[in-house]
Amino acid sequence: MKRRIKRRLSAEKPTIWIGKSGASQQSLKEIEKQLEKKEMIKIKILKSALGEDEAKKIAIQIAEQTEASLVEVRGHTFMLYKRCKK
Repeated sequence: MKRRIKRRLSAEKPTIWIGKSGASQQSLKEIEKQLEKKEMIKIKILKSALGEDEAKKIAIQIAEQTEASLVEVRGHTFMLYKRCKK
């Protein structure tokens, strides 16, 4: 299943960018909204948002807060998957 998600999102551009303010409540709401709509999304973390943290650490925190599965972290970009509740 992860392979299918990677293949589908690899050509797409990120739909959400995490800026220097980090993962704010507003950005988390937008992530949850897009996950409900599309099931899988691609997120990019800007260099200014990293600071001392690693991209993987930030991705894990966002995945936990949105109750989504972290598919892959590649550089400053990561993919999340959350099954739709239909």
